[in-house]
Formats: sequence, structure tokens, C-alpha cells
Amino acid sequence: TRAGAPAGRGYSYLHHAVDDYSRMVYSEILPDEKKDTAAGFMKRACAFFSTQGIAVKRVMTDNGACYRSTAFDAALGGVIKHLYTKPYRPQTNGKVERFNRTLMQEWAYLRPYTSERARQQTYAAFIHDYNYHRAHTAIGGLTPAQRVHNVTGKYS
Repeated sequence: TRAGAPAGRGYSYLHHAVDDYSRMVYSEILPDEKKDTAAGFMKRACAFFSTQGIAVKRVMTDNGACYRSTAFDAALGGVIKHLYTKPYRPQTNGKVERFNRTLMQEWAYLRPYTSERARQQTYAAFIHDYNYHRAHTAIGGLTPAQRVHNVTGKYS
């Protein structure tokens, strides 16, 4: 999903990928939401999830033009199934919407930043904390990293 405003006015766009099972997040702050940008993001997200031991089998996106492009389809490599959310139904993409809410509360508006650049410089640390140190009530108090490596549920 993306968050931002019209291009050309100094805005940045947040692109997210959230693993359905573990809630592991890959996210980048990018300059636009064009097809090549979205395709590059998807390739990097898949590579990241692979390093975490997560095989990407399905991707759900909204109906934005960048996600309906041949460039984005090519980034999926012909093996990842592409699903679309229903228009005007944000519930369909609930995990990303929940992440956006957490992001607003715990990062974007947590404290005053001296500039947008200063805010962006804290983003990587926030994502790391979210994935590896922040307990999530929706997954039994585990971190996403713990959930990835506890697929069988035999370890607490």
C-alpha cells in the first residue's frame, strides 16, 4: 500500500509489504508510485522475505495503475499469484492498514522532527524494531521474527 500526496510537491511515498502469517514488514520510502518504482520495490521485498525464510507465493495490492502494469507483473516473475483488493474496501488489506496505523502512532507523529529528512532517517530503525523487538498482541506476544522461525508453533 502507499501513503503520500500528489507528486511534484516534495512528498514521499511509503511502500509496504506485510507477511500474512508473521506480520514481518518490508517497507521503503520512495519518491513516487510509478510502475517501475513499484516493480523495483516488489523485487526488493521478495529478496528481503527470502532472506528471512519466507517464500512469497501470493501478493495482494490495491488497484493502482502501478500494480496493474506489465512491469509489476514481470517483477512477480510469473510464479507469484497477484490478487487485488476490492475497490473501497480497506478491510481487505487489513494487515497493511493496521501497520499504517501503528506507523502513524509510533513513528511518524511520535515526536516533532526538525525536518522530513530527520523523520526519514529514523525509519530503518523503526522497521527493524517493529520486526525484531516489538511484541505483537495479534501473534501471541511474539515479534514477527520469532513467528517466522516458529512456524510449527512448538516453541514459546
